[in-house]
Amino acid sequence: MPRFLGTLAAFMAFIAVPSLAVADAVNPTDSLLPYPQTRRDALVETIFGEDVADPYRWLEEDVRNAPEVADWVERQNAVTHRYLEHLPQRDWFEGRIREMLNYERFGLPEKAGRRYFYERNSGLLNQSQLFMRKGLSGKPQLLLDPNSWAKDGATALDSWKPSVKGRYLLYSVQEGGSDWRTLRVLDVKKGETLEDEIQWAKFTDLAWIADEGFLYSRFPEPKQDEVFHGLSYNQAVYFHRLGTAQSEDELVFATPDRPEANHTAEVTRDGRRVIITSSIGTDARYEVHVIDLSGAGSSQGAWTTQPLVTGFEHDWKLVEGLGSTLWFVTNNGAPRYRLVSIDLENEDSAWAEIIAEGTDILREARIIGNQLVASFLHDASSRALIFDLNGKSVRTLSLNGIGTASGFKGRPGDPETFYSYTSFNRPTSIYRMDMESGESQPFATPSLAFEPGEFDVTQRFFTSKDGTKVPMFIVRNKAAAEAGKALPTLLYGYGGFDVALTPVFSSSRMAWLEAGGAFALANLRGGGEYGKEWHDAGRLANKQNVFDDFIAAGEFLISEGITPKAGLGVQGGSNGGLLVGAVVNQRPDLFAAGNAAVGVMDMLRFDRFTAGRYWVDDYGDPGQEDDFRVLRSYSPYHNIRSGQDYPAILVTTADTDDRVVPGHSFKYGAALQAAQIGPKPHLIRIETRAGHGSGKPTDKAIEEGADILAFLAQWTGLKTPE
Repeated sequence: MPRFLGTLAAFMAFIAVPSLAVADAVNPTDSLLPYPQTRRDALVETIFGEDVADPYRWLEEDVRNAPEVADWVERQNAVTHRYLEHLPQRDWFEGRIREMLNYERFGLPEKAGRRYFYERNSGLLNQSQLFMRKGLSGKPQLLLDPNSWAKDGATALDSWKPSVKGRYLLYSVQEGGSDWRTLRVLDVKKGETLEDEIQWAKFTDLAWIADEGFLYSRFPEPKQDEVFHGLSYNQAVYFHRLGTAQSEDELVFATPDRPEANHTAEVTRDGRRVIITSSIGTDARYEVHVIDLSGAGSSQGAWTTQPLVTGFEHDWKLVEGLGSTLWFVTNNGAPRYRLVSIDLENEDSAWAEIIAEGTDILREARIIGNQLVASFLHDASSRALIFDLNGKSVRTLSLNGIGTASGFKGRPGDPETFYSYTSFNRPTSIYRMDMESGESQPFATPSLAFEPGEFDVTQRFFTSKDGTKVPMFIVRNKAAAEAGKALPTLLYGYGGFDVALTPVFSSSRMAWLEAGGAFALANLRGGGEYGKEWHDAGRLANKQNVFDDFIAAGEFLISEGITPKAGLGVQGGSNGGLLVGAVVNQRPDLFAAGNAAVGVMDMLRFDRFTAGRYWVDDYGDPGQEDDFRVLRSYSPYHNIRSGQDYPAILVTTADTDDRVVPGHSFKYGAALQAAQIGPKPHLIRIETRAGHGSGKPTDKAIEEGADILAFLAQWTGLKTPE
């Protein structure tokens, strides 16, 4: 918890603002919108000698338990939806996004025994269904249909894992976008769901031990009023034996002396060992423990763990275990990662380097058949290389241009692997690669509602404020690019938590492109595009570099004639929502419009809710004075500049987001509306029964996408086709 100095001025004086009725219709060009009345409290804290006002703290309360907050949400949505539904281009965007999404989509197959499991969406289903085939050419059998689980489609199939031979399927259910998961088990042969049910799982892997049972991670059951807002501590790994109650589950691994630590479990493909990976935040710094199932395990009711890596200093990603050997991808001694192995049964064994650090980032690897498939990142685009088990290069997997290849699922001895490929102008296709020949054949490729060749995907490098070269992908109509035409442009960024943004397809972005706009994705510092140094350069005291990079990206797009000065829109979600809020405060003159989605907007209190305590690795601790000074300098909620003309801003969030609690967006939206920042609209759109993003039904995603694009189009000058 942050350490506050001074006294809290806790009086709650009600300060009225002019009451503005909701009009029957709202003209999108109106200079003054009828914002709802928002209570403003005289709440001030003295933090490290500085008085910090927090007039909208009451909006942090959980909407499910706070009638006044629920009323505020309803009134804000009434104004916002009245405005959005009168935007002249909204219907076009909704129709085109729906058309773009109406194609058959497949997920990566996973093989277990002779069975292949995979997800499929016929087009506009709210949730993808899970199918199984016996053999590649077998008849598809529907196993799970999440669309029947809730009338509004907001109950989702989150993740799933077949047992080794495919007899059972363990799967997790996500309700209304929450991070909490319920685990259930399907008897695949009978098509029946077992009575086994696990509650309070969160941030968990799914790991089978034969057909006997499975490992999972959970937190203690929270108090009723802390389910969606309370901090989570004391995560532990448990073993659940099929056919028993959760109350009988065996504790496998926990650290009661370190309640802040998280733990997940994996089982090696040969079933011999459990690998426990522990973390203490969002940084990729782990400890690793090993359980030998051949000597002690669930059958004896004993779980003996041996430490393999201690100290929370480096990243350790399990590749595989075979016999006594384990393989890991690590940044220990290699900021851009390398692949190493160790023999657990040789007391004198040291880590052996199999694939050395190179110029590209080694992201992950798998042992499939008798070869290593390694995925690399080169200037934020994918490369896949095949090695033998000694690290000798065998071949390079040829990809179709700038894009993202991922997946490569399989196990030692398998004759095949499956992977996906996507780019800004290419929806995801699934390929099967023969491991012996190296040849790839399509497993599932989509029928397209547009012509990919009409759109140009390029990568440019721009110079940030301190001289750093930063990459950016730019996508636009090829004819417009060749003609040098400036187009209304949507600039997207994230810049944090070691996350690399790579080329992926989005139906909403394609609709923007078809309407005549351009799209740009900036690979800002703070992300994972170039390893540890790139990440470190954009976090903690260096966070301002991220904002400088994004501002420089916008200036580059204008100076290069890619977008007109009044045609630049910005968008970002979560940490990217923080990004949008910060850069709009710092350079309101640069942008015409912005969408800050599910953002972290109050940088002085983020660590008090749900998963927020983990984020101190990237942001710093508000309770430490040096960190507080940095956070206070850019916190979107605290740095809105009255007297400046701001761009049009649409804040988007969900009332049940328990990752970045909606109070962040509620407070920021209220502060925008109260400030004197010009005539353009500053609205908040609040989705119901939706969380941070995952599991969102297709219908809700289409409606939200249409609202956002219509708003951005209105204020960047983008005109949709007649």
